[in-house]
Amino acid sequence: MVRVFTSPAVRWLALLLLCAAYLQGGLQKAFDFPGAIAEINHFGLAPAAPMAVGIVVLELGASALVLSGRLRWLGALALSVFTLAATFIALRFWTMAPPERFMAANAFFEHLGLTGAFLLVAWHDLNQSTP
Repeated sequence: MVRVFTSPAVRWLALLLLCAAYLQGGLQKAFDFPGAIAEINHFGLAPAAPMAVGIVVLELGASALVLSGRLRWLGALALSVFTLAATFIALRFWTMAPPERFMAANAFFEHLGLTGAFLLVAWHDLNQSTP
């Protein structure tokens, strides 16, 4: 059982699951670019179109780095920083009233967990490459 759980296939599947939201988000934004611009405008960020392009490139490119193993640490750090920034922009639960506050607070802390997971991926990758 341990041999199966520690196999490269399970590791890659875990990384795929970790990147799933970013792959889905990047593809959704790429295929619905007006929707991506509307989302960025909703949060009061500008200029929306260049930011949308940057987010698509970041989500898909950093996920590709994590999954390919090439500069995995860099892709993981990029997704970690992006997730943390987006969390503070989109999930400001402290400004909300219940019941929205509870859902946003849960999502906020779940995103902190994702941030930590990507930091662990980067830490592990960098640890593996040091002699």
